[in-house]
Amino acid sequence: MVIQRARSSDAKAQRADDLLDAAEALALELGGVRHVTLAPVTERAGLHRTAVRRYFESKEELLLELAERGWRQWREGVDRALEGRTGLTAREVADVLTDTLAALPVFCDCLTHVALSLEGDVSLERARIFKRNAFIEHDALVTALTEASVLSRAVVTALVPAASALAASFWQISHPSPSLAELYVQEPQWGHVAYDFEPKLRLLVESTAIGLMQTLPE
Repeated sequence: MVIQRARSSDAKAQRADDLLDAAEALALELGGVRHVTLAPVTERAGLHRTAVRRYFESKEELLLELAERGWRQWREGVDRALEGRTGLTAREVADVLTDTLAALPVFCDCLTHVALSLEGDVSLERARIFKRNAFIEHDALVTALTEASVLSRAVVTALVPAASALAASFWQISHPSPSLAELYVQEPQWGHVAYDFEPKLRLLVESTAIGLMQTLPE
């Protein structure tokens, strides 16, 4: 069933959300956002194939919006994880970051593509909006983690982007293409680096948090 064209601002916002939900679902099914194209997204959302252009100028803008939503979801997940907690250690902060990132696989995937192409493939104004909103969520993350932990703001400010960068890299490594997956079956001595996303992320985020506490001034 094709949904009728949205008229009100609320309806337009809902259509945009429907397209983002469809893109996220397809990314999970297909093995990553690089496989997402506009036609299946609009079909999944129940819209006419030309309708997507009323909400997003391109696939790149759609995926950048998905990444922007991921920043908000990450901050909301951290807020929930920190509710009522104080005095968290470096290890506990690392657990919060790891758990909340691992719960957002499409966001982890998008983080790589934001840096590689998405920001540069949209208009200057759209890139500006993304940067502004992403930094708002980043700063809120830093504040919440600093207030709930024994870590200094300098440590948390360095740790949050480190955690997101590690998540972006490890997600790509742990989700190999079909040909690479077959190679790892044939050559298992190489395949061990490609899996166990969450344990590897937790180890490295925790190690980074502890190391930053020892190297950065209070």
